[in-house]
Amino acid sequence: MLMKAAAQSLTEQLASHFAERIRSRLMAAGARLPSVRQCAQQHEVSASTVVAAYDRLLALGLVEARKNRGFYVREMAPAQGLPAQAATVSGAPPRRPIDATALMRGMFQGDSDKPQPGMGVLPPDWLVNNFMPAAVRRVAAGTADFSRRYGDPAGDLGLRQSLSKKLASLHVHAAPEQIITTVGATHALDIASRTLLRAGDYVMVEEPGWAVEFARLEAMGMRILPVPRNAEGPDLAVMARYCEAHHPKLFVSVSVLHNPTGFCLTPGSAHRVLTLANAHDFYIVEDDTYSHLAPEHATRLCVLDGLQRTLYASGFSKILAPGWRVGFLAAPQALVERLTDTKLLATLTTPALLEKALAWCIDQGQLRRHSERVRERLDQARARSVKLALAAGCSFAAEPAGLFGWVDTGVDTDALAQRMLDVGYMLAPGALFHAARQPSSLMRINFANAQDATFWRTLERVRDSKLG
Repeated sequence: MLMKAAAQSLTEQLASHFAERIRSRLMAAGARLPSVRQCAQQHEVSASTVVAAYDRLLALGLVEARKNRGFYVREMAPAQGLPAQAATVSGAPPRRPIDATALMRGMFQGDSDKPQPGMGVLPPDWLVNNFMPAAVRRVAAGTADFSRRYGDPAGDLGLRQSLSKKLASLHVHAAPEQIITTVGATHALDIASRTLLRAGDYVMVEEPGWAVEFARLEAMGMRILPVPRNAEGPDLAVMARYCEAHHPKLFVSVSVLHNPTGFCLTPGSAHRVLTLANAHDFYIVEDDTYSHLAPEHATRLCVLDGLQRTLYASGFSKILAPGWRVGFLAAPQALVERLTDTKLLATLTTPALLEKALAWCIDQGQLRRHSERVRERLDQARARSVKLALAAGCSFAAEPAGLFGWVDTGVDTDALAQRMLDVGYMLAPGALFHAARQPSSLMRINFANAQDATFWRTLERVRDSKLG
């Protein structure tokens, strides 16, 4: 909020407000600033104050004026290295990569005491438990000297044995020797990509999809082939055309509780995806980050494939503790040595203390019971959030399921997100979930953080005002 009695003038405050957002990339390159009239109304200042503030931003090189169109955030200087590229079957020009790092910084600033529906994790109070500290104390009190030397490059054997048993309960049959522990599920995906791909390779990724995955692959110089995701699974016709035209090396998929839609893969679609993989010789990385929240008997590609062309990535940050950063990768035996070498080059090994503690939590049934409690609580939160969203005049583009809802607001959610940020709420606008940023009326909500009626009243008020 601008303060008339502050040391800075209103013009300086307003310019600083936008400059901070642009520099932190909370306002993406190409984003339009509010019109002069709208900005003046929103911040309760004169039009001349807004014009002066925008002139300062022009002088700083942060925005550009487009005749008869307004002010827009300027493109930042490109980073050194290979250009990010996105390809299409029709040979369309490369697309501008999404700035997922802005999403991550914004999501985890933690500078508001309000619930944040755009966040990707469960509220901290949902994760409070006694068994995790007890497990760490138990392991640390042991007589073993594991902390004074590097652990097994593949990860703690005890944890890999526990994971093998846990995966068997999902009908994923992976021996401990086929499992590599990682620093979270994102690290598992990164190891798979760095092992199987080289700069310039084509990679199929579901769209909408996780913004970080698009940006990570693009930063490595890969060519992104966006595959539309629907309720049954990926668009198989599009995948077939990509295979004929580009011979992709990899397909990255969230089969169960897809982010952001909540869709789950059907058996028929899974079978046809695997048929394509065998016919066109590409691997599949199956990201099962939300397995702990998933319905029983969900269809997984790696179950049908038996870890022949599939690699299975998952972790525990979403269900236990984001700060622990323990994940894993289950892979075909023939790839394990190469994957382990990639891990060695990046991290040498992974924290044995936390891995041993996690193994104890799994073996004692603590993780299973904790997951059951979280799922029950999430079911209640989802029901309440859906009612509030519908009452606020929103609709759902996908059947609500799991942690996330794919909500249609009826307005441009990039503009809506900026206005909501002004009143302390972080949104995840739909444009962030596409390989190339494009206007969208959709947004992703976290059901656990979307139960606050005040948030929905505020969104309704801001949405129904002119966004400028």
